[in-house]
Amino acid sequence: MNWDDYDAALFDLDGVLTPTATVHMAAWAEMFNDYLAGRDGQRPYTDEDYYAYVDGKPRYDGVRSFLASRGIELPEGEPSDSPEVETVCGLGNRKNDAFNAVLERDGVEPYPGSVRLLDALAAKGARLAVVSSSQNAPAVLAAAGIAERFPVVVDGAVAAAEGLPGKPAPDTFLKAADRLGVTRERSVVLEDAESGVAAGRAGGFGLVVGVDRGAGADTLTARGADVVVDDLEELLP
Repeated sequence: MNWDDYDAALFDLDGVLTPTATVHMAAWAEMFNDYLAGRDGQRPYTDEDYYAYVDGKPRYDGVRSFLASRGIELPEGEPSDSPEVETVCGLGNRKNDAFNAVLERDGVEPYPGSVRLLDALAAKGARLAVVSSSQNAPAVLAAAGIAERFPVVVDGAVAAAEGLPGKPAPDTFLKAADRLGVTRERSVVLEDAESGVAAGRAGGFGLVVGVDRGAGADTLTARGADVVVDDLEELLP
């Protein structure tokens, strides 16, 4: 690709800039399997469930989507619900507690190839933003030591405050482009999740890059990726 054709890069965070997707996967598995163990006739939650129903979505949407796949209905609850409460929000908060415990204990390092691409784009004067469904995005960026690279962060908290639907709707990416002062046609979306790639395609962005960290190149292409790479270093100018 020719980066001169674009003014901005809109990065998902988990699995694109940092390997925190593995932390999220572990936290989701712990939470859902603990919950399913108390229900008769339910098979365990798997990585396939993560990619199909949870990956890239806002936390409560992920809970709702997975439960629906198992025919389980729970009250929606409120975002203030205790993690012990069996509601959509309660289960989402239980997962968030597990994620934060691992992040605090182990920290996180950005992918080296992602840092090299960030350095190259900064040298070219490209405008950079993070677009993440997670409300933990600022904490993850700070832990990874790359927060100062992104003048614009549209995360789950911003989406909730402004009433923006989450991925696969394109609204959070469009908000980031607007805040950077760039057009969608001159912006590149970089995503590892099916829902995020679909959001980039739905938003009509100039280029949608799929980063294959486990979803599969064919799957990301089918959801709308123009290009699929294994590591962002492959996109160096």
